[in-house]
Amino acid sequence: MRFLIVLFLCLPSLLSAQSAATLVADDVSIIGSDQLVADGNIEVFYDGTRLSASRIVFDRASDRLVISGPIFIQSSDGILLTADQASLDPTLQNGILQGARLVLDQQLQLAANQIDRAEGRYSQLYKVAVTSCQVCGTRAPLWQIRAEKVVHDQDAQQLYFTNTQFLIRGVPVFWLPKMRLPDPTLKRATGLLIPQLRNPDQLRIGLKLPYYVTLGDHSDVTFTPYLSDKTKTLEARFRQAFLTGDIEVNAAASQDTLVDGTRSNIFAEGQFDLAGDYQLNFGIEAVSDPAYLLDYGYSEKDRLDSSIGILRVRRFDLTQADFTYYQTLRDDEDNASLPPIVANISYKRRFENVAGGALRMVASADTAYRYSNTNGDVGRDVSRLGAQAEWSRTWIAPIGVVTQADAGLRADYYDILDDTDYETTGVRLVPDVGLTLRYPLSATSKGGTQHLVEPTLAVAWSDLHGYTPPNEDSTRSELDQANLLAMSRFAGDDAVETGARAALGVTWTRLGASGVNSTLTFGRVFHDTKQDDFNPSSGLDGYTSDWLVAGQLTTTSGFRVDGRTLFDDDADLTRAAARLGWDNDWIALDAAYIWQAADTTESRPDAVSEFTVDTTVQLNSAWAVNVGSRYDLANDGPARAEAGLQYRNECVTVDLSVARRYTSTTTVDPSTSYGLSVALNGFSAGRSSAGPKAACSQ
Repeated sequence: MRFLIVLFLCLPSLLSAQSAATLVADDVSIIGSDQLVADGNIEVFYDGTRLSASRIVFDRASDRLVISGPIFIQSSDGILLTADQASLDPTLQNGILQGARLVLDQQLQLAANQIDRAEGRYSQLYKVAVTSCQVCGTRAPLWQIRAEKVVHDQDAQQLYFTNTQFLIRGVPVFWLPKMRLPDPTLKRATGLLIPQLRNPDQLRIGLKLPYYVTLGDHSDVTFTPYLSDKTKTLEARFRQAFLTGDIEVNAAASQDTLVDGTRSNIFAEGQFDLAGDYQLNFGIEAVSDPAYLLDYGYSEKDRLDSSIGILRVRRFDLTQADFTYYQTLRDDEDNASLPPIVANISYKRRFENVAGGALRMVASADTAYRYSNTNGDVGRDVSRLGAQAEWSRTWIAPIGVVTQADAGLRADYYDILDDTDYETTGVRLVPDVGLTLRYPLSATSKGGTQHLVEPTLAVAWSDLHGYTPPNEDSTRSELDQANLLAMSRFAGDDAVETGARAALGVTWTRLGASGVNSTLTFGRVFHDTKQDDFNPSSGLDGYTSDWLVAGQLTTTSGFRVDGRTLFDDDADLTRAAARLGWDNDWIALDAAYIWQAADTTESRPDAVSEFTVDTTVQLNSAWAVNVGSRYDLANDGPARAEAGLQYRNECVTVDLSVARRYTSTTTVDPSTSYGLSVALNGFSAGRSSAGPKAACSQ
């Protein structure tokens, strides 16, 4: 017969704490007035702690519990203790455990001859073997730490080691007199992070040894020395969280054999919520020389931008202001003529129920400033002040045609410096009207698949009166499914589509009953006047645009593919792009292809044809491989290639990588780099062991 006893009747120490323990056992007896003996399948519950044992003797005179095992203790914070014998106080927090094992976060095992528990906080272990690896009989685990003594501070979540050996398959590798490591329950802790071996061609083999420092509850900094016989580098990352935002700064400084003097870079970003629903955003990107980012693998950017901006988005209005400084790293560009400084400010407001539709008012100003005073586009400074009103109304005609009417008027004032091809100042007016007709046709098959076919006709007219400014912000426009039916297909404000025009398009949407969905768009734009402001490769120059074909396919298995192409009446391609993705439990694939015709107006004297692929495949529960590449088909050569291999089990994570960069400029040579990192699961702060347990051979 099982007995249940509420121990507060016989344990005065628990009464003083105004708490009670519950004991369940096969047999319970009271000897005299001082002892309680429980035998068989014992379970004790006290203040969130659960204890299992085969025998417990409580002596009231000594206020101790003498426990016989096998003993199992689980605390409310997930710490596990096992032992053969124990002598504990009635709170189960203090005492001595013999033949004991401490398990932290269900992964890190600490086996000891004896564990002393004190103050409900400290566990002192003697003759300790520590590992998170599966232990198979008498075979030594993959790795273990042996120490004369280990102290676990439960509150500080730290492990302190004395006279420590690190062993691999039982073979000592190194010895340390003292060592401190975080326990696996700790999310943040000052200390060393996972080291990494790197071996780039130009810098030779070197070691990265990051050191993480907590700066209170909401900030931290990580210092990473990187040392080889070719470089001495210090990397740093600082993060700070505030009540209303956060900032992150990444920086590095190097002394190497590649370039004389100190090389450095800084990348920073931040975001803050301000009063009045405003949001502040800023970013800093700067580097000492054009080759530094590529030499050290920090970034592949060839234009840097540092900016600060304010944004407010509300239901009916939008306020935005930005200031940006650009720095080019390209061999064929002069930073003074980019332009390097661009600033803009705008306010947009929407009014509902105006003549049955919606009215949008816009006030804006922008400037592009170049350091050079050379006459022409290399030194030209442009400032613009503008206002715009746009009205739009949508209704459904009796025959089911969705009709949208648009009308607008723009006024812009320009101020031009350092370019005698343009008047210093000028004002222009741009009126426009448009009408869009859509006729959606839908059907549902017997299997539940839905089809929607939507032919569309959009006609528009606009004209330019007055000043014709230089085109600074609309040089990279191109036809796509987003702007096929738009009033203007220029990306910015400087250039304007003039004359009458019409866009024809049809979109087919399929919503499969099995979850396979697809869309297909086909269309073209017609102008009554030749559009010379569009680049030849935009698909929009001339009287008629290229044909646009775009589509997308998605499945419930995470597979997706989308593509877009532009071609002329002779079926010659202008642009083509396709992207394929596949995401599920065992694969993450992202592949893309792009083809662009040569266009000197876009600084592209030759056609571009390249594909990229980045994929990670989970081979099984332990092994994963990732492959990435960018291949230049036009030049029949790779631009980059990389591969990585990861092994992960319950106690170790090993990452091996190799990367080849084929980029070659006057300042950068092709290079190959290798990387190796090994992490011991169970010690890294915030790291959980998700890997499978290694199998024990029979």
